[in-house]
Amino acid sequence: MYRKEIDAYLDSHTSQMVEDIFTLCRINSERMPKEEGMPYGKGAKEALDAALKMAEGYGFQVRNYDNYVGTADLNDEETQLDILAHLDVVPAGEGWQVTGPFEPVERDGRLYGRGTADDKGPAVAALYAMRAVKELGIPLKKNVRLIVGTDEECGSSDIEHYYKIEKEAPMTFSPDAEFPVINVEKGGLAAHFTGSFEKSCHKARLVSLDAGIKINVVPAKAFAAVEGLSMETLEEAAEAAAKETGISFSFVEEGSLIKITAQGVNAHAAHPEGGNNALTGLLSYVCMLPLGDCAQIKRLKGLMELIPHGDLYGRAMGVAMEDEISGKLTLAFSMLNVTEDHLEGHFDSRCPICSTKDNVLAVVKEKFLSIGLTLHNDSMKPPHYVDGNGVFVQTLLKAYENYTGRKGQCLYTGGGTYVHELKNGVAFGAAMPGTDNHMHGADEFAVLEELLVSAKIFAQVIVDLCS
Repeated sequence: MYRKEIDAYLDSHTSQMVEDIFTLCRINSERMPKEEGMPYGKGAKEALDAALKMAEGYGFQVRNYDNYVGTADLNDEETQLDILAHLDVVPAGEGWQVTGPFEPVERDGRLYGRGTADDKGPAVAALYAMRAVKELGIPLKKNVRLIVGTDEECGSSDIEHYYKIEKEAPMTFSPDAEFPVINVEKGGLAAHFTGSFEKSCHKARLVSLDAGIKINVVPAKAFAAVEGLSMETLEEAAEAAAKETGISFSFVEEGSLIKITAQGVNAHAAHPEGGNNALTGLLSYVCMLPLGDCAQIKRLKGLMELIPHGDLYGRAMGVAMEDEISGKLTLAFSMLNVTEDHLEGHFDSRCPICSTKDNVLAVVKEKFLSIGLTLHNDSMKPPHYVDGNGVFVQTLLKAYENYTGRKGQCLYTGGGTYVHELKNGVAFGAAMPGTDNHMHGADEFAVLEELLVSAKIFAQVIVDLCS
């Protein structure tokens, strides 16, 4: 019903949709320090203002929830469907080659720039789906609300704020993953640990080590500074470590210090197999060096034994597990800061439905205690599951199949989305299966045709669920 009209409308508005995506992607909306009236900084507020201005310009009724979240309503009826997207982005990072992270461009059918895929492009596709239904005059009995938040990448406190004011709709989807439908999300352990020790009195010593920018990003770079070792010794160990880990190492002399940079490949912590962890690579390297035996090095060697380079599934930690519905537990060592007398670190574990506090959290606590470190977590994030045979999910799958010609099915993910805490929320699009859009990495892109088809699918879903 209405497919011909939906196709024609969105095909004729593609270039305008691209320009609206680029308008948002030119804004650096990574989380910044809080300012008065701006809970996530100036960039997030600027992106939210721009999105609401855009939606209001297309005739939607908009509302700003204290610069945490904004909404756009299709009509004045009771809300049946929420579409939940986000405007914040992860940090730009390094290694961009096609364009600058906030200088979006279209090349060979791809839209490059930070946020094109995650999640500004899909947010605009959802807006255009609503615009198509509105401007085509398709009659609806229920309302659709587009919700755009500004803190998805750093904990979703924006949505927590929103749902203290508003109730969730009977059905919610978030275009923040891939098709067909993700109705199962793993639980998680966002681990935080610390340790203290006496300073080393040895000549050959580690002065500092620093790696990671976000707990949910596998680090591409890691840094250390050592003293009392020759360049020849460092280079010999680097050659051996590079062969073992695939990480490359470079050196700069600054007075008595030699600074070391480890170069790997970043990835989303939910999919650590897509990267090569510079942190664990550097840790392996440091533990190869003939540094003086001290409490600091003992702690680092203990860490390396618990989370060795290449162990992405918690085997050494004693928490490896999987189930048929949600797959394997994954573990990404994502942040570590070491000084001469203290260390602090974080790792991100995505845990299947079979995980519990007893078989994950308690085990990890005991392991860290055994190497002289303290794990500060007392709880885990529970998994999320929505019935794949219900009317909601089946309607989404039908629209996906009709517009793509592909078989629809339910999937699980290790990545948490906005809908994780919602009773009847799933992730739905906007990338097609098999598309690697470099999410959270350099040269992030969205395939234009996929965004266009997504907008058409979303429009059909609105018609099917709200007529």
